[in-house]
Amino acid sequence: MAQEFKLPELGENIDSIQVVQVMVSAGGTVEVDQPVLELETDKATIEVPSTVAGTVAAVHVNAGDAIETGQLIFSLAESSGGDDGDESSETAEAETEESATSQKEAPAPSAEKQEEAAEQSSSKPAAPPKDAPPVSEKPDSSVVKAPASSGKKVPAAPAVRRFAREIGVDLSEVSGTGPHGRVSKDDVKAYSRKLNAERSAGPVPGIAHVPELPDFTRWGEVERKKMSVIRTKTAEHMTLSWSQVPHVTIYDKADISELEVLRKKYAPLAEKEGGKLTMAVMVCKIVAHALRRFPIFNSSADIASREIIYKSFINLGIAVNTPRGLMVPAVRDADKKNMLHLAKEIQELAAKCREGKITLEEIEGSTFTVTNLGRICGEYFTPIVNYPEVAILGVGRAAEEARVIDGEVVARTMLPLSLSFDHRVIDGADGAIFLGWIRDAIQEPLVLALDG
Repeated sequence: MAQEFKLPELGENIDSIQVVQVMVSAGGTVEVDQPVLELETDKATIEVPSTVAGTVAAVHVNAGDAIETGQLIFSLAESSGGDDGDESSETAEAETEESATSQKEAPAPSAEKQEEAAEQSSSKPAAPPKDAPPVSEKPDSSVVKAPASSGKKVPAAPAVRRFAREIGVDLSEVSGTGPHGRVSKDDVKAYSRKLNAERSAGPVPGIAHVPELPDFTRWGEVERKKMSVIRTKTAEHMTLSWSQVPHVTIYDKADISELEVLRKKYAPLAEKEGGKLTMAVMVCKIVAHALRRFPIFNSSADIASREIIYKSFINLGIAVNTPRGLMVPAVRDADKKNMLHLAKEIQELAAKCREGKITLEEIEGSTFTVTNLGRICGEYFTPIVNYPEVAILGVGRAAEEARVIDGEVVARTMLPLSLSFDHRVIDGADGAIFLGWIRDAIQEPLVLALDG
């Protein structure tokens, strides 16, 4: 019996899936666990392995297509001695058409009566063969249910009807390009692609009305480029975060002169462990301790139930700039890892993001985010809270400044810090205390030991 491969569930809350590359072709062979698709989701670029093996009969998606969970990707050729339902349906259809051709000379009923008879016959359940196993009444959760039909009579082969049901398309909405408006599989695919394109071009979450742009061509030539899935999701998520979270941002500077001496001293040790001891890594370690001491900054607000969700785990999100856009992998249990371990893991996660090899598990579940612009430029900025988190720390570019210490002007290396937080959950005084604790721990690392 011929087999089919459908797109499996990729993870929770994945809204957009776009085909980057199809790694199989009709006539080729495929093995179980062989990568067959490269996909770009709103979270990461991933490879999807096959769960079936055999010779590929047909591929039903192309690079650039927007697809959904449960959608048919490719079908295998029928194994010898097998009995494929789709092929039987197509054969039955061909025999019906051949019979109709041979009976052209006989008086035929009206087209309306023919169509009515076809609909009535197709609505009756076919009796199973005597040797067929009992049919389970339990619905198949892997099949996407098609929306309720409008009742419009649509000429289409049984295989086409089945295909439309599997990918969730209402045939009554599809315009057929065949004789007398007959709907083909290509018609269904074209309609599905149109629906996906319309969904992608729909309104941005959090904005009730998007104002129309002016006609820029009035002033010169323009070029339009399609947003990547990650860029689209970033735009939607930032809009959601900004619209849902009442932001407050406070700023401070930490004297890292002493910490920089320690960083340089222990940097070679970190390199031996496979990591890179940067100032950002050291700040991340301090932030992990701060979140344990101030759990409100590691929470989320459930406004619908008027509750604050406190998390017993600390997963530190690290903002990483990549050629395809901003990504935020999560360091699990960051408070339980030493600084050398953190340095190695952060470097590995950042490399995976830039190479497009990050997994969905590694990019979900952060509870607080640290974003660092210090390697580029800028002192202070206003980082946007990564919803549904309640706070984010921005690290700016360190620079030497003249500071007055004990009545003398001395040169000190100062690190700008920007803390944005959700004012529904955190008051301004609490934000200042939290940032002040981080500043003091950066300036006096012994604070970590004294605080436990």
